[in-house]
Amino acid sequence: MIPSAHAAGGTVSSSHSRRAAVIGSPIGHSRSPALHRAAYHHLGLDCSYEAIEVTPQDLGRVVDQVRADPAWCGLSVTMPHKRALVELVDQLSPQAAVLGVLNTVTIDGAGPDRILTGHNTDVAGIVGALRYGGVASAPSSAVILGGGGTAAASLGALHLLGADQATVVVRSTERAAALQDLGRTLDLRVELSEWSGVMDRVQNADVVISTLPPRGADELARELRATVPPPAPSPPVLLDVAYDPWPSAFAGVWESRGGVIVPGLEMLIYQAVEQVRLFSAGAFTDHSGVLKVMCDAVGAPPR
Repeated sequence: MIPSAHAAGGTVSSSHSRRAAVIGSPIGHSRSPALHRAAYHHLGLDCSYEAIEVTPQDLGRVVDQVRADPAWCGLSVTMPHKRALVELVDQLSPQAAVLGVLNTVTIDGAGPDRILTGHNTDVAGIVGALRYGGVASAPSSAVILGGGGTAAASLGALHLLGADQATVVVRSTERAAALQDLGRTLDLRVELSEWSGVMDRVQNADVVISTLPPRGADELARELRATVPPPAPSPPVLLDVAYDPWPSAFAGVWESRGGVIVPGLEMLIYQAVEQVRLFSAGAFTDHSGVLKVMCDAVGAPPR
């Protein structure tokens, strides 16, 4: 059952007129409450935001509770619910429908007419993070590590950045076949590569997006440390979506070889800006101000 006043990530006042939260499991590490609370305070919006531990077994019940409570305006969604919730919302934004994965749910309407809409702001988060890392033009050799929901969002982001091809490195190409179908929908040529070839792929990429869980690339980091980086016209960029611990072993080695590293915290910030825009509707009037207070809230560099 969703708590009315207390949740992982802090204490929530019951006097707020609007309510939002991030749901997932595990959720205790989430930085989303700090980001959203700073944004709503800056906008003068009376909206609480908490982190709520929700297991797969409880997901349907939680969705029903959210639908029934008029205070709810939105959910941020993290693992392991990004695909499962697609089947539980009433409709999807065009982007979420194409990707087949969501990370955001908005709740609109009243009474029995309440509508839950799934969105994917991870795409905007990845685009913003890569641009912040210096990716100003279409990557010519983009590599994605991992084949889950964030990999799908990464393909969407590369498409928006103008890329025409990408390589997805996975443990099982069979289980990642849907990503090739997504690539065809996006007019983006997607090559699936077995993990045995990861070193060659990574060393010759100009952009790498690691969607692996924390410490999931530690073995790759050890292998990479023992190699000499090939000459490149510009420093390659690594976006490691895992931000705790930071720098990851992979990011540390990447930077020591002269590459540019972008922490997953940057992706989290940029996707959260879009979530706040969706949750606050007409109250969102200051993009740069919201971005500034969010960066301040989590100790990210100003911009």
